[in-house]
Amino acid sequence: MLLALGWSNGRIANALHITEPTLRKHYFSVIKFRDQQRDRMDAAVASTLWRQFVEGSTAAGKVFMAFVEKNDRMEIERTMASAPSNADGALPERVGKKQVDAQRAIDADADLMAELEQEAAAQNATAVH
Repeated sequence: MLLALGWSNGRIANALHITEPTLRKHYFSVIKFRDQQRDRMDAAVASTLWRQFVEGSTAAGKVFMAFVEKNDRMEIERTMASAPSNADGALPERVGKKQVDAQRAIDADADLMAELEQEAAAQNATAVH
């Protein structure tokens, strides 16, 4: 768990009341997989939360869903970070929340106008007949 939290070998040794050489000697097989420890801890947390939720804990269900959302955001960020750049080699421009909201409002207005025009055309067509 301490490796998963990003602790250094020295800090872990202090917490366990041992020296760093002793830590490396007895925990070498765990330390050499330092990068995997966070994933292992996250898997254990997810498994525990899911089990508690299945057993009837609604609080565990809420925490589990927050955990899933966080994981999804991390995966999206990881995917976007590895996404190819533009043809000219530049990274795609980042769009802020306000810009996204403004574009959504423009799109919603355009959709509404298109719908109103269709309704007006349909009313005109029925009035002519």
